[in-house]
Amino acid sequence: MSSLSRELVFLILQFLDEEKFKETVHKLEQESGFFFNMKYFEDEVHNGNWDEVEKYLSGFTKVDDNRYSMKIFFEIRKQKYLEALDKHDRSKAVEILVKDLKVFATFNEELFKEITQLLTLENFRENEQLSKYGDTKSARAIMLVELKKLIEANPLFRDKLQFPNLKNSRLRTLINQSLNWQHQLCKNPRPNPDIKTLFVDHSCGQPNGARAPSPANNPLLGSLPKAGGFPPLGAHGPFQPTPAPVPTPLAGWMSNPTTVAHAAVSGGGAIGLGAPSIPAALKHPRTPPTNPSVDYPSGDSDYVAKRTRPIGISDEVNLPVNVLSATFPGHGQHSQPFNAPDDIPKAVVRTINQGSAPMSMDFHPVQQSLLLVGTNVGDIALWEVGSRERLVSRNFKVWDLSACSMPFQAALVKDPGVSVNRVIWSPDGALFGVAYSRHIVQIYAYQGGDEIRQHLEIDAHVGGVNDLAFSHPNKQLCVITCGDDKTIRVWDAASGAKQYTFEGHEAPVYSVCPHYKENIQFIFSTALDGKIKAWLYDNLGSRVDYEAPGRWCTTMAYSADGTRLFSCGTSKDGESSIVEWNESEGAVKRTYQGFRKRSLGVVQFDTTKNRFLAAGDDFSIKFWDMDNVQLLTTVDADGGLPASPRIRFNKDGALLAVSTNDNGIKILANGDGIRLLRTLENSLYDASRASEALTKPTINPISAAAAAAAATSAALAERASSVVAITGMNGDTRNMGDVKPRISEESNDKSKVWKLTEINEQSQCRSLKLPENVRVTKISRLIYTNSGNAILALASNAIHLLWKWQRNERNSSGKATATLQPQLWQPSSGILMTNDIADSNPEDAVPCFALSKNDSYVMSASGGKISLFNMMTFKTMTTFMPPPPAATFLAFHPQDNNIIAIGMDDSSIQIYNVRVDEVKSKLKGHTKRITGLAFSHVLNVLVSSGADAQICVWNTDGWEKQKSRFLQLPPGRTPPAQSDTRVQFHQDQIQFLVVHETQLAIYEATKLEGLKQYYPRDSSAPISHATFSCDSQLIYASFLDATICVFSASNLRLRCRVNPSAYLPASVSSNVQPLVIAAHPQEPNQFAVGLSDGGVHVFEPLESEGKWGVPPPIENGSASNVAATSVGPSSDQAQR
Repeated sequence: MSSLSRELVFLILQFLDEEKFKETVHKLEQESGFFFNMKYFEDEVHNGNWDEVEKYLSGFTKVDDNRYSMKIFFEIRKQKYLEALDKHDRSKAVEILVKDLKVFATFNEELFKEITQLLTLENFRENEQLSKYGDTKSARAIMLVELKKLIEANPLFRDKLQFPNLKNSRLRTLINQSLNWQHQLCKNPRPNPDIKTLFVDHSCGQPNGARAPSPANNPLLGSLPKAGGFPPLGAHGPFQPTPAPVPTPLAGWMSNPTTVAHAAVSGGGAIGLGAPSIPAALKHPRTPPTNPSVDYPSGDSDYVAKRTRPIGISDEVNLPVNVLSATFPGHGQHSQPFNAPDDIPKAVVRTINQGSAPMSMDFHPVQQSLLLVGTNVGDIALWEVGSRERLVSRNFKVWDLSACSMPFQAALVKDPGVSVNRVIWSPDGALFGVAYSRHIVQIYAYQGGDEIRQHLEIDAHVGGVNDLAFSHPNKQLCVITCGDDKTIRVWDAASGAKQYTFEGHEAPVYSVCPHYKENIQFIFSTALDGKIKAWLYDNLGSRVDYEAPGRWCTTMAYSADGTRLFSCGTSKDGESSIVEWNESEGAVKRTYQGFRKRSLGVVQFDTTKNRFLAAGDDFSIKFWDMDNVQLLTTVDADGGLPASPRIRFNKDGALLAVSTNDNGIKILANGDGIRLLRTLENSLYDASRASEALTKPTINPISAAAAAAAATSAALAERASSVVAITGMNGDTRNMGDVKPRISEESNDKSKVWKLTEINEQSQCRSLKLPENVRVTKISRLIYTNSGNAILALASNAIHLLWKWQRNERNSSGKATATLQPQLWQPSSGILMTNDIADSNPEDAVPCFALSKNDSYVMSASGGKISLFNMMTFKTMTTFMPPPPAATFLAFHPQDNNIIAIGMDDSSIQIYNVRVDEVKSKLKGHTKRITGLAFSHVLNVLVSSGADAQICVWNTDGWEKQKSRFLQLPPGRTPPAQSDTRVQFHQDQIQFLVVHETQLAIYEATKLEGLKQYYPRDSSAPISHATFSCDSQLIYASFLDATICVFSASNLRLRCRVNPSAYLPASVSSNVQPLVIAAHPQEPNQFAVGLSDGGVHVFEPLESEGKWGVPPPIENGSASNVAATSVGPSSDQAQR
């Protein structure tokens, strides 16, 4: 079918929809296979019209076309099968199994057997993988999310998910144009022609009653097609669009190119790129003034005829047309509607003076108002744009010159000038990298506030390092660099060891873009000769080799969801372009228009929200909608921009950083960004009012503690509004050097007195006592589920309690909160999750539990066998490892849920494989029972702690002990005979928290060195438990006098204390202690405590406060010597 015939089908689809021929529209979509209407497909899935769903799909793909198609059909048929089982309609289920699902048995026989076995269960939710299946409506919605991803990834649907960008009633418009044209050809045109048919060409009758000449004999019209035939649109010479040159399909990007034939992209009429081209004669018709235009009659033609044609539509005849008001939500308006002024950050809300020209910028991926900047003189800076505060500033300095190559040392002596080429955060914000114009890359560890530490310095390339990126191949964080020496190199982010060198470019490599698709990890690279190459993490060379539009300086970037690839390039002649690539074919899909003819510098670009592209060009920022090649809007940011400004969006697309002419940075914001900064501004104003007046320090024991005061910027650790979940606190690699934290240049107002935030009354915070139905004596263990919508407790009598928050109008997220009561949840069977207690008294046992990553099951023990429970049904799935010895601590291996580390009361640690029911290793090094275990997936180590107050580090590859150390107890303290020591990794996976009744301490895992310690006073109550907040910025600690303290994690300084009177009745406060404390996995300022009377309380700060207190300010210059110092026993400044 020709390109124009294909476009005619789209016009007919639009017409049918406007005329409300609903069923016919979708039938034509299916039969033509040109447009897949995702909205219609979603509706049919939601309604469970499975026959229609499969019938509609059949127009586009079959089950065995490819693995995407197979998965699509499998998910639909599996859902149909589960719904039949849920209705207890066994006969229907069997029919679906035999008729629909049997076809998949040849591809995965084991899966088919497992599906068949569901027939034997009373409730298929007893199957572990289906334990979280909810009701039919929610299950369909969840499946639909997966189906949409599969459809969008399926090459058979490529270019079929977007309806062309047509103006309303386009077919009617063309007919009107045709009628007007026919009317112009009349020899005796009438003022008010009467159009009665479209079956033959229009001609006004002769004035004297003679008939008009037959259209068949009219040489102007040409011969009519034979009866029953349809004019071959492709044959109309003047209307045939000229095909644009399509780049030769490149040898697939990272997979085989699709074998499906796609319609050629034509210059004027490519789908989604605009309307078909119109001959010049039609754009400027020679209509006599006396010859009125003709309107296509319709039911509402009287109304339509009175309307004027919209102004400014230059590609159609300038005559009145029928533009009906009906829109086509599934077609003509298929792309998401947007209002550019609202969605695009264009209001200048901050101006920052950097001092030297910014070359590269990057917003923190979690704390989204934190901006990292690198400049043309080698400086780096970290800005909190909410407060306009420069938290960190570093001038260029080689950390270890002796370790650098001789060519680099010689080059520095000859010319010490160095520029930053790239700054970038690691995916979790725990590290950031700086690529310099001379040889080296420096990697810093970020600890929150203004504390950064040197992590790695790598002499990476001969000449300049042009780009830097982080990636996660093989579940291990890596640093990728490229340089003037024409190579790309991959380095281990923990050790700095070189892993790969990619050679093959014939010019300096300008940029790298790591990505993954379908579990294939790869790297795109671009060089200054215009070549693009792609590499897998092996030594087999480049997989593709082709030319980049724009040649010379080209960068590549994916949309936020990773589904669309763009590149931006500037040639040596200043010709700039942004294009979108068709990945499966390695061809340019669309080229965006609107650049200055000759750019005055290399254009930088960025993407945001899966919707917008932005580029710095022509002293402004230009924006495009990803689905439209035409320029959307231009923003000059109130002037003062260089010819090609540097730009960078934050993760949400609410803020945009733009470099200025005067060595500054402007922050542009949309509505969401303005609200974010306003919230931060308010919290910072509150913090500044609480700042301490600093006098000249006196020499006394307290000065050491004062030296450990928090960084000036309260906003970073306290921010609740902009911190997002860091699941399981699994960050990326960091290491702790001896760099001293820099004191912020903007000092606090020293006329204000800092005061510890004391919470004494219920009205001073939000606290909630969770409902009790099952009577328990005390809470021994407590954890939030990974989803953040429930709390699980293990009581001393071996019973588990599960509280779930419901999603409703007052709690749209369904997450745990202190403002709404949850439900103490139990399955309909009424059973409790109760641990095996053997013959011992459970009150004397050491209880322990661990939750699977998907919250579907919990492993637990209370002195007896270890039990594995289904969290949905509360049923015991299995029990294993009968005592002695009894399990005292449990931890899942971060990479394999089948491997569990089990701490025992005989001081051993057993590495157990659940699947094969086998102990793989037995670790011995402690002398008393194991009380804590924590894995680091970055360092590949297990840290253990015991009641002997000893910490051991084990390598998880061979399970050898690497280091061990006993806790340093406070001077004068008698070590307790037996006391629990617990460990928990910081989100950076390098540092870890140690909790003991006598202290809190931060250790560094690779050297097992104590970095910071906090000792309560001799007269204070012992510490019962402590935990990091989910972002590792705070530490929540409970004490046996029922107080709860909040510390800044960066320096273990107390910032807030919750006293018993704030949450316990006076009658019981002296007899009740908090025994365990747990932090919410996504809300940094929420925690829960389990009490000795069986109660559980959830705490959050007041909404007006948004945080727990304010950190004490830095004492005059003394913070620089505390980063790795132990704090003495009187270090709490009489706070406790």
